[in-house]
Amino acid sequence: MSKDADDKPHALPPVDNTVAVALDYDPHTADEAPRVIAKGKGYVAQRILEIAFDKGIKVREDADLAQMLTAVDVDSEIPIEAYLAVAEILAYVYKANNQLPPTPQGGA
Repeated sequence: MSKDADDKPHALPPVDNTVAVALDYDPHTADEAPRVIAKGKGYVAQRILEIAFDKGIKVREDADLAQMLTAVDVDSEIPIEAYLAVAEILAYVYKANNQLPPTPQGGA
């Protein structure tokens, strides 16, 4: 059975040019920055995006940030140079999910 592209909720970019980075962040551990939990190019990036779309995870396109984060080892914290861009993405995700960001432990 074939499925029309219009039936898909998201159009995926061409595989050969695709770069994807998945981040994880627990706001309850205020002493830790977001971590890179997956990254890849081409087919691997395509799979990261497919998994995110299938799980309803919000995806934000930012080619410059993705390129910067591909240099970070998996299971490592993001570099300080990426904090502002990642904070903007987290704000976008909270807004898209109609949630307020959680207050970190020890926060006021």
